[in-house]
Amino acid sequence: MKDAVELLKALIKTPSFSGDEDKTADIIGSYLSSKEVKYSRYENNIISIHPGFKKERPTIMLNSHHDTVKVSKGWTKDPFGAENIGDVLYGLGSNDAGGCLVSLIDAYLNFYEKDLPFNLILAATAEEENFGPNGLASVLSGRLPKIDMGIIGEPTSLECGVAEKGLMVCDGVTHGKAGHAARKTGINAIYLAMKDVQFIKDLEMERVSPFLGPVTFQVTQIDAGYQHNVIPDSCKYVIDIRINELYSNKEILELLQQYLKADVTPRSMKWNSKGISLNHPLVKGSQAIGLKTFGSPTLSDQMNCNFPTIKLGPGESPRSHTPDEYIKLSEIKAGIDTYIRLLNELKMMEL
Repeated sequence: MKDAVELLKALIKTPSFSGDEDKTADIIGSYLSSKEVKYSRYENNIISIHPGFKKERPTIMLNSHHDTVKVSKGWTKDPFGAENIGDVLYGLGSNDAGGCLVSLIDAYLNFYEKDLPFNLILAATAEEENFGPNGLASVLSGRLPKIDMGIIGEPTSLECGVAEKGLMVCDGVTHGKAGHAARKTGINAIYLAMKDVQFIKDLEMERVSPFLGPVTFQVTQIDAGYQHNVIPDSCKYVIDIRINELYSNKEILELLQQYLKADVTPRSMKWNSKGISLNHPLVKGSQAIGLKTFGSPTLSDQMNCNFPTIKLGPGESPRSHTPDEYIKLSEIKAGIDTYIRLLNELKMMEL
């Protein structure tokens, strides 16, 4: 554990905003080399494949990210200081997701020279926080062997995330007809948008997830008009939609396009919700070692995986992206132990 903490301190001290993680990639690569672990580097993604890899065996990916958000206002400590007070280690990215990353690396090292009934791939990846093109998605595009399942390291209080809400942001535009405000001429695009907003406010989808709850819709921005005496001929608004694993983004978009008066355009269709069967070995193994299951409202690199994954890691999600972010050293110790126990449990299961 001591080496894992020192690695985390080095990562905290090195700024690694999304898209600019080259120096932390250097640190992770050097650390693996110091442990005589072979790795490859693609952009700022560090990949290591267990030396006992056999094509006929199932493959498990251990993934977490080393990029961070930018520094927010309100910090009272140096975000790059890696200040350690008792059990607490402060610093940007310490909780999200540095503690998870170094715990996964330590667990991977524990199995590196051991014979396993499955393959392990360690992926320390970039650009998770900004959903960038050069992160995990780029690595999964033909640069790795077939992956059968994965553990995504994110702060979950060491509970097993079996579902993750998707996100779709849509731009709506209603089209009216300009006219003089003093006369009853024209068609007010704001009034058309008001009907849409009311429809969205009242909209309830039938399928409710036991882990993620219902699909939620919120109109978060609205803009129309350029002069007080002109009836606006267009009104723009934005819908933030959080989608459970029982619907696809495509289904939700088609419903909105059918019933709303606005032209509705999604900014992206790729952030679909993710879910895993409760009978999957990753879930069964987590339950066997005493982990609780839950549904996560936040996005992660799970969205880039076209294979079953769970979200699991030390730290607490509400600390992420907050001033004076921290992780406890005891949480890192528990994270390493949990990852090792889970992988040992999976050794005894049919994958």
